[in-house]
Amino acid sequence: MSRLLPALLTGSLLLGATLATAKDAKPALQYPETRKGAVVDDYHGNKVADPYRWLEDANSPETQAWVEKQNEVTFGVLRSIPVREKIRARLTKIFDYERYGIPFKEGGRYFFAKNSGLQNQSPIYTTQALDQTPLLLLDPNTLAADGTISLSSYQVSPDGRYLAYGVQTSGSDWIEWHVRDVETAQDLPDKIEWSKFSGASWTKDSKGFFYSRYDAGDEKTKLQTSNYFQKVYYHLVGTPQSDDPLVYERKDQKEWGLGAVVSDDGKYLGIHVSQGTSPKNRFFFRALGNGPTKGEVVELLKEGEAMYQFIGNDGPLFYFRTDKDAPRRRLIAIDTTKPGEAPKEIVPQSEEALDAADYVGGRFICSYLKDAKTQVRIFDVIGKKLGEVSFPGIGTAAGFGGKPDDPETFYSFTGFTRPTTIYRYDVATGDNKIVFQPKVDFNPDDYTTEQVFYPSKDGTKVPMFITYKKGLKKDGQNATYLYAYGGFSISLTPTFSAANLTWLEMGGVYAVANLRGGGEYGEAWHEAGMKKNKQNVFDDFIGAAEWLIANKYTSTPKLAIGGGSNGGLLVGACLTQRPDLFGATLPAVGVMDMLRFQKFTIGWAWTSDYGSADDDAAMFAYLRGYSPYHNLKPGTKYPATMVTTSDHDDRVVPAHSYKFAAAMQADQAGPAPVLIRIETKSGHGAGRPTAKIIEESADRWAFLWRELGMR
Repeated sequence: MSRLLPALLTGSLLLGATLATAKDAKPALQYPETRKGAVVDDYHGNKVADPYRWLEDANSPETQAWVEKQNEVTFGVLRSIPVREKIRARLTKIFDYERYGIPFKEGGRYFFAKNSGLQNQSPIYTTQALDQTPLLLLDPNTLAADGTISLSSYQVSPDGRYLAYGVQTSGSDWIEWHVRDVETAQDLPDKIEWSKFSGASWTKDSKGFFYSRYDAGDEKTKLQTSNYFQKVYYHLVGTPQSDDPLVYERKDQKEWGLGAVVSDDGKYLGIHVSQGTSPKNRFFFRALGNGPTKGEVVELLKEGEAMYQFIGNDGPLFYFRTDKDAPRRRLIAIDTTKPGEAPKEIVPQSEEALDAADYVGGRFICSYLKDAKTQVRIFDVIGKKLGEVSFPGIGTAAGFGGKPDDPETFYSFTGFTRPTTIYRYDVATGDNKIVFQPKVDFNPDDYTTEQVFYPSKDGTKVPMFITYKKGLKKDGQNATYLYAYGGFSISLTPTFSAANLTWLEMGGVYAVANLRGGGEYGEAWHEAGMKKNKQNVFDDFIGAAEWLIANKYTSTPKLAIGGGSNGGLLVGACLTQRPDLFGATLPAVGVMDMLRFQKFTIGWAWTSDYGSADDDAAMFAYLRGYSPYHNLKPGTKYPATMVTTSDHDDRVVPAHSYKFAAAMQADQAGPAPVLIRIETKSGHGAGRPTAKIIEESADRWAFLWRELGMR
């Protein structure tokens, strides 16, 4: 039994659901009654009803009772699926393998994360040499018995003496920072609260670090209240947070996100200024010669007209990855001693999108995406190509961090059926060496991945990866899970997943479509799927489904679609536009109310990709035209659906999923179930304990096994 089930569900029947007759194995569901309110909003003279507005109050007893009753129905259905426990057992076995994070070096020591297999969170280790037995530095599993306290990030001081680490509780985005003595592996009294969307960046003297935070708020409403006016502070180790000096704020710019980074030479504080989730940003800096809080802040790049990622410096010469005059991005250098002088191009724009860049060992390590697959090229400081990094196949490489004088760097490489392996790369010689290679209980030779290009509605060619067991018969009878995201310039690249491997072992086909709105082909690809171009994203996804059916990989009764967050919106929009096309849908932590998303936590930041119904009548009409919650229609036969969300999600508040599920249950005219699975003590996804990942994955595949007729 899932440990998420309420204690009262120990009998064989469920409150709110009855069993069907013996000739029908599926239960005929009676959903909990959901009250309809009379709320009506006025948008630019247009009246829009919001009957389930009351579900936005997550703290009300009525909402909490609704959540409990919905979970009773959902987990009752899941308990009745005969293969559920078998799937869970197989997931547990596959997940039980040793895996590592990417090492980095500070103060003459290496630091890395390592999970023995089924640990809910990955502990942090340190060692002076990678061939030695590492020492345990921090085990986040000791912070909460159920693994619901996770690390958000951690940073070691330049002298290797201190570890600044942030923890998040129950998946919330709020971060609490602590400082640990590396030698003793004991925490100091330091504690920093009300931080969010922040890392820690140490000063060169290792006396303290910069971080970002918001003003203290109400504990009861902090999972829903909007976040504005982020500020940069400096924390001196051994002092209370109340003594932390304010480093930078902008009282005239409530939407600016402020992130601080100290240059590797310790001479400059860079201030990355974002606005919403737009990749366009500003970049300011301050010389640190007079201390962490003194000196003029220079607004180096103040227009916010393009993306500028600071990747390093040689004294006053700053290097950036940018899409200024280069939608597929390039490398430039700016001499900060010569204000007004045009930037110097170091590495020009390529045919492929420049996805990442690092300045290590006097080299620029540039990671490109070639049709959503990683290619890495090495350049010297004047832009001369020195070579490429070779990889053992099609996949995704990440990492390559380090300092300008480091002789080595580390990276990971992974693919759909290739578990993440960690490599050491010698910057001077180009030699690759495996450092950590996992052993997973499966044979990768049993599977294959292919990439196809299919036409969207307007003729645009869209790439899609398809992974399956070798020997697949293209007879239209294969259960297929189609996954995508399509937004915020985020690229989907080949990645290993123990959960997806279990799906493949069940005989399922796993397809990933690289929709417009992502960053696979640079900023033009992103812009083709944002704001009033958002329908392109849905058309791309529908086109992927139609292609899979036309080419006999699957058929409508055997096809499921899934996605999370912006991908949950994608699934919600497509199932309302084409309910006839899918056999099952799995919208996870989705943005389902496109008229009110900006009113909660950090939702206002997404208007850079979505637009806002409040600010623009034309944008209201466009958003109203595809908003999943507002486009459900009574009397429609919808496919089997299991909405998933979490009670501590303060990124996309669970009210989106609550309201959508309530409306869909009310409007469903067909026999297919509409369920909502509400995870407890969990958030948007980051830091979720291994046990909860296994539970939710087992429930997802069991639901699809049932609804797609798998045997």
